[in-house]
Amino acid sequence: MTGRPLHVRWLGRVRYRDGLALQHGLFRDAADDHLLLCEHDPVVTLGARADERNVLGDLEALGIDRVRADRGGDVTYHGPGQLTGYPIRHVAGKRGGGMVDTVAYVTDLTRLLVDVLAELGLPGCECSSVFPGVWVPGDPAPRKIAAVGVRLGRGRSMHGFGLNVTDEALEGFRHIVPCGIADRGVTSLQREGVDVSMREVVDVVTRLAAQRWGASSVDRADVAWRQRPDDLAPFSRGAGAGAPVRLVGRLAEAGVTDGLTISARKPDWLRPRVSHGPEVLALRRTLRDLDLVTVCEEAGCPNLSECWAEGTATFMINGERCTRACGFCLVDTSHPLPLDPDEPARVADAVARLGLRFAVVTAVARDDLPDGGAGAFAATIAAIRAKVPGCGVEVLVPDCKGDPEALATIFDARPDVANHNVETVPRLQRAVRPSASYARSLAVLARARRAGLRTKTSIIVGMGETDDEVVATLTDLAAIGVDIVTLGQYLRPTTHHLPVARWVTPDRFDHYREVGRALGIAHVESGPLVRSSYHARSAADAAAGSASG
Repeated sequence: MTGRPLHVRWLGRVRYRDGLALQHGLFRDAADDHLLLCEHDPVVTLGARADERNVLGDLEALGIDRVRADRGGDVTYHGPGQLTGYPIRHVAGKRGGGMVDTVAYVTDLTRLLVDVLAELGLPGCECSSVFPGVWVPGDPAPRKIAAVGVRLGRGRSMHGFGLNVTDEALEGFRHIVPCGIADRGVTSLQREGVDVSMREVVDVVTRLAAQRWGASSVDRADVAWRQRPDDLAPFSRGAGAGAPVRLVGRLAEAGVTDGLTISARKPDWLRPRVSHGPEVLALRRTLRDLDLVTVCEEAGCPNLSECWAEGTATFMINGERCTRACGFCLVDTSHPLPLDPDEPARVADAVARLGLRFAVVTAVARDDLPDGGAGAFAATIAAIRAKVPGCGVEVLVPDCKGDPEALATIFDARPDVANHNVETVPRLQRAVRPSASYARSLAVLARARRAGLRTKTSIIVGMGETDDEVVATLTDLAAIGVDIVTLGQYLRPTTHHLPVARWVTPDRFDHYREVGRALGIAHVESGPLVRSSYHARSAADAAAGSASG
C-alpha cells in the first residue's frame, strides 16, 4: 500500500510535447500519485537507447512529429486509437531508481496491462524479459499490443505505456521498426476481435491501477468525451439570437443542458461598485492619448472602476482582435490586424505616466503569428523595465499553441509573474474554450515553473462545474507548483455566450480559498467579482512572502 491518493486524469487528445511538459511538472512538484491518460497526436518518440535506423521514411512529410524522449527503450509510436498512460508515482525500491528498481517497476506495469487485457476479453497475453512490453501469443511469432518505457529518479516514475485499442493506432507503426524488433508485428484489441471503446479501457485501467498500487483514495476527472471524434473545429459566435449550435452541442456533451436566462436577476453580492472619479477619468485619458487597449474594457471586467481608481490597469497588446472564440469571452474575434511595433514603447510610457510600480500585460490569442505573439510580450517587458526600473511586471499569456520556443521567448524575459489561465475544469474545456486544452494549459504553467518563474492561473466558476471538479482542478494546479490562483463568478456577456449555470455563493468561494491553501498554493484570491488581474500586485507580494517564509 502506498497510502497516497491517486489522481486520475483523462486528458483526451494531447500533443506529445504538452504531455511531456506536464509530466515533468508533476515529477518535480507533486506530493501525491497521478495517472495521466490520453491519446496523442501522431508522434514517433525515441528513447535513450534508440537507433536512428529504426525510423523509416520522412516523418515530417507524413505529418508525424518526432521527439527525443527522456525515457528508456528504443523507438515507438503514439497516435489516435492508442491509450497512452503516464503514471507519475512514488515507487518503492531499494536503490532510488536504479536498474533493479526500474526492472521491477516495468514488470509491475506490464502485469497491470496483462490484467487489463484479460478483463477486457483478451486473456493469455504475455510479458517477456527479452522483448519488453505486452504480447499476444501467436504463430509464427507473438504480436505486440502494448509498449512500456519508463524513467525512474528520486523514487519517482514518469513515462509509461501505450496500449493499442483500435486499428487506427497501428497506422504509424508502418514507418518505424517498433522497439527495434524487426521480426515481430504489432496488433490492437480491435484486430484481436475485442470491440471496446476507449472509455471502457480507461475505466478498467483506472480501477485495476488503483487496486494494484494500493491507492488510499482515487479521484478522477475527464475532459468531455467527444461523441463526434472528428469535431475539432472551434465555434463561431455568429450573429443570430442565442448561443451557437456547436457551443450548445458541446455543452450537452459535457453534461450541461440547462442554465439561467441572461435576464436572471443577479444576487446582491454580484453588484460591483461603479465609480468614475477623477482617477478613472485620468487613466482613461492616458490610455486614449497613447492609443492603448485594456482588457478591463474589452472583456467588460466588473472591477474596472475599483482597479482604475487605484491607478491599475491590465494592458492588452497585440491588437484587440482574437483568433479564438472562447465561449465566455467578450473580446472581438474579427480578423486580426498587423502588430504595431511601437506598442511596447507606448505601454511603457503609460506605466511611467501612471506611476505604476506593478504592471499587468496580457494579449489576445494570435494564432496567425508564427510565435503566437510571444516576441511582443518580451519586447513589452523589456520596454517597461527600461522606462521604469524596478517596476514589477505580470504577463497573462495565451498558450502559443504550446510551442516551447515561443514560450521560452516570454519566460526568458523574466516577468515577475507568469500567468496563464486554465479557465475551467477538465470536463468543460471544449465547450468553454474549444481551441485550447486542459493538458496544454497545465503544460504552459509547468514550463513557466521549470523556468524558475512565479506562476499564476485563474478559474471561472458558474459554467456548469461541480465543487468536486473545482477541487480536482485546484489539486492539479498545486501538483505542478502553481503559486497564485484566482477564482471568480462567470457573468454572461451576451446571448451568444455560455449561459450561467449557477450563482456561486460567497461561502463557496471561501471554501475554494481554504482548499487551495490547504493544498499548498501560496496565494488564493477567491470571490464572486475576482478576475485574473484583480489585486495582482498584492497577490504577487503575498505569494513571494509565502515562498520566503
